[in-house]
Amino acid sequence: MDIHEEARPRVQSPSPSINVTPLIDVLLVLLIIFMVISPHHEQKLPVTSPEPRPDSPRSIEALVLTMSAELQLELNSKAIGAEELKPVLAGLMKQRTVEHRTLLIKAPAQIPYDLVVPLIDSAKGAGVITVGLLQG
Repeated sequence: MDIHEEARPRVQSPSPSINVTPLIDVLLVLLIIFMVISPHHEQKLPVTSPEPRPDSPRSIEALVLTMSAELQLELNSKAIGAEELKPVLAGLMKQRTVEHRTLLIKAPAQIPYDLVVPLIDSAKGAGVITVGLLQG
């Protein structure tokens, strides 16, 4: 070894590495090409649309039972007593199909819920399937 060799600083050479950016570009292009040329296998499901009924039923009026702040009842804007509510609703429910047996009960927010529960019970006893509550 020469004395001059030791005096020179050693230069670090960069470690060899592979530049992967062009490889990723090529892979993405190949992926896109294979996606475009690959056949699409769509599921073929049989679809049948419902046929219209020859005698389309007339639109059925929604039943709304309204309770006023004075605890007065009205069924579709006609005054009704609490004792005659169940028989009237039973008659109306017999005329309707099962999917149209719905009653909406509308009451002010200040009325306690325990005053509305007997109305729901009467409606269910009369054959109402769905009871909706409205704040009015």
